[in-house]
Amino acid sequence: MSRSVKKSPVFKDQQHLSTGWTKRQAGKAVRRFKGDVQNGKWYRKLYCPWNICDYRFYKTKQQAVHEWKTFQWLREQLLTHAEVINDWEKFYRRK
Repeated sequence: MSRSVKKSPVFKDQQHLSTGWTKRQAGKAVRRFKGDVQNGKWYRKLYCPWNICDYRFYKTKQQAVHEWKTFQWLREQLLTHAEVINDWEKFYRRK
């Protein structure tokens, strides 16, 4: 079993419709560039990275447990404390 975990509790939203399209446009801009691309990270200057919309959600384990304790509808959906922790680890901790 792998023991690797994320360094920070982050959940990335890769399901956004325009994310894939803008990443493809960035790749096309780099491939179709007629000049010389220097070594390193110079290719980033060919396409504005602000146009790529990646969403990140941060939540600690304590925040997840606190939400479960305070919100009634979460306790109705996720029945036990262990399921809440497992759900948090699934999205925010494990790779």
